[in-house]
Amino acid sequence: MNTLETEPKAAAPLKNDIDVNDDGKSSRSAGLYWKRVASRCLFALGFIFVGHVIASIYPLTNLFDLSKSVYLGLNLQAGFGWMLLAGFVAQMVDGALGMGYGVISTTVLLSTGVNPAAISGSIHTAEMFSSGASGFSHYKFGNINKKLFKTLLVPGVLGAIIGATLLVYLGETYGSWLRPVLSVYTLLLGARILFNAFKKKQASRKVKNAGWLAGAGGFLDSFGGGGWGPLVTSTLIAKGKTPRYIIGTVSLTEFFVTLGSALTFFLLLGTSHIQTIAGLIIGGLLAAPIAARLAGKLNSKVMLIAVGSLVIASSLFTLYRVLGKL
Repeated sequence: MNTLETEPKAAAPLKNDIDVNDDGKSSRSAGLYWKRVASRCLFALGFIFVGHVIASIYPLTNLFDLSKSVYLGLNLQAGFGWMLLAGFVAQMVDGALGMGYGVISTTVLLSTGVNPAAISGSIHTAEMFSSGASGFSHYKFGNINKKLFKTLLVPGVLGAIIGATLLVYLGETYGSWLRPVLSVYTLLLGARILFNAFKKKQASRKVKNAGWLAGAGGFLDSFGGGGWGPLVTSTLIAKGKTPRYIIGTVSLTEFFVTLGSALTFFLLLGTSHIQTIAGLIIGGLLAAPIAARLAGKLNSKVMLIAVGSLVIASSLFTLYRVLGKL
């Protein structure tokens, strides 16, 4: 028996009205337009808020002197080119594979003689800008899982703030033992990711306790000197999730995580090594859109192999550094 049509027929649109039933194109276009407007307004409000906080803490006269010192430093510092290169390469890898910024930039900065105590704060401050550009680029290219982003956001930021605060007051002594533990964990994850790259494709498993994972990643990133990308990205990809959306979502969340961490370090410690930060920022901003584009173009198997190899290499490098100090 045929069912009756219970819904009334839609009235014909007036001359100046938009026909929402015209293949849905008009409604979809309008929806996308207002989403873009809303997202740009949110980004603008976020930058205004951050600028207000910085301006209230650091007067404009001091900011002028700071910008002058940066300009002079860029002309005088012989190693600025290395900082620029470090920021570019680190963000290129991190934006395309979802991890590696801390490992690469730390390696380059240590080799150029930067004080190790200043490296963590400098990297987090610079990473705030580069991860913001990377996250926006991933959003623009459609590499974001909105549901996962909402799950990771708040726990990741809270973990970063708590980790940065504890690091300032407890020192690096208690944070040093976390690095080898994290390295062993990510080493196993890297091997698992490589194994998944060469086995037959299986249905992805549901990720449980993703919020706790983000909180742990944010905490370790601030307190232990790194771990957001290797821990969060590796764990989610190891569950069989699509690398493109995992990398894009984790990169966008990383902006807010590094923002919380950098502001905490700035409020409690102030800032130093302005030339180093400037080089990392400029290099990272140049690489961010290119890396996000690559993440959307590479196939899943290539990305799994690249991510797994990077995780294993960075884990072995960290273990080598820790064991070398014994």
